[in-house]
Amino acid sequence: MANTYTQLQIHIVFAVKYRKALIQKEWKERLHQFTTGIVQQNKHKMLQVNSMPDHIHILIGLHPTQALSALVQNIKTETSKWIKAVSGSPFEWQGGFAAFSCSKRHTEQAIRYIINQEAHHHQKTFMDEYRKMLLDSALEFDERYLFTEPE
Repeated sequence: MANTYTQLQIHIVFAVKYRKALIQKEWKERLHQFTTGIVQQNKHKMLQVNSMPDHIHILIGLHPTQALSALVQNIKTETSKWIKAVSGSPFEWQGGFAAFSCSKRHTEQAIRYIINQEAHHHQKTFMDEYRKMLLDSALEFDERYLFTEPE
């Protein structure tokens, strides 16, 4: 793709099915490394990744040769397999995801936000955070279709 120039930073967020707290501290860093490998194998640039027990945040530089939805599906499929193998337990990501564009000038702020997830969630629940992100981005959404509550 000669003469194609892009600068597409995307902040991706998705949750564990039923928002169950299944991402374990013992292997979450390896999950982040595995996720980074998937992103890089697909020619994208990993800018930051961090997870909480029930969800994950990924900030990437998106390469224009792959649709975002295809990348997210690939990440979800491969990390689900990996988590099942590592944990020895069933694991699924919830359907859907959110993705937000991030300007170059706000990239450092987004990176700090993702790094500081644990401190952030002492003040705000994931669902409150998620709703705020959708509202701040002026995205229309239906509460009925947000991530399913834990069983």
